[in-house]
Parts: sequence; C-alpha cells; structure tokens
Amino acid sequence: MRVAKEQVDIKMEIPGATIRQRTDFGDASGFGKVSGEYFTLAAGVDTTPLFQGLEGNLCQCPHWGFVLRGQLTTTDAAGTQETVSANDLFYWPPGHNVKVDADAEIVMFSPQHEHSLVINHMIEKTRG
Repeated sequence: MRVAKEQVDIKMEIPGATIRQRTDFGDASGFGKVSGEYFTLAAGVDTTPLFQGLEGNLCQCPHWGFVLRGQLTTTDAAGTQETVSANDLFYWPPGHNVKVDADAEIVMFSPQHEHSLVINHMIEKTRG
C-alpha cells in the first residue's frame, strides 16, 4: 500500500508539531492493527509535558520508523538517551520521551490501539 503524505490524516497540529496518522495500515502479529504515521516536528519540541499522566509519564507504545530529515533524541525510564538522524531506521520500545534536536520529519509504524491512546492523551493535554 502506498499513501502520499498529504493523504495521511492530520490528527494533531500545534505550533512546532504536526502529527499525521493512517489507521488500519497493516497488521503485525501479536500487536493487532498497525498505523502508519508521518510526523513533522520543529527543533525544541519535547514530549515530556505531553506524556504527563501516562504510565511512568512516558509513551508506552513501541514504534518502528525512519528519519527523513533532522535529529531526535529519546530518553527512557532509566535515563538512557539515543539519538537518531536523517536516513536512520529506528525502533523505540515502550517507555520513552522524545526531544527534537533539529527540525525533523519521520515516518513511524505503531500498534494502532496503543498509539491512538497516546495521541488522544496528547490532544487532551494541549486543550488544557
């Protein structure tokens, strides 16, 4: 299945961040439905305040993805950091926060149910 960026629904848009999600994008055994996601993120975006209230105040959904441009750093519950940059494939296990080091665009594939809960939580946080 091929889907152009412009055809992926915008689920959340705030200054510095646009989150697109295509639900029913596939099925990974053991995880159920998978969504394909395209994120456009500005340098300085930090998910820490958006994840407050989730288990461990972290995203508990795994993600598999590719960095089209930019640089991002994840931090896990133990404080371990990992940086991904343009042209890197990545896997982010459950239990992470993300900080955008340089304007970035990423494509991710995530368990649809779990990540929809996280995205909906972030939407509620921005409505404050």
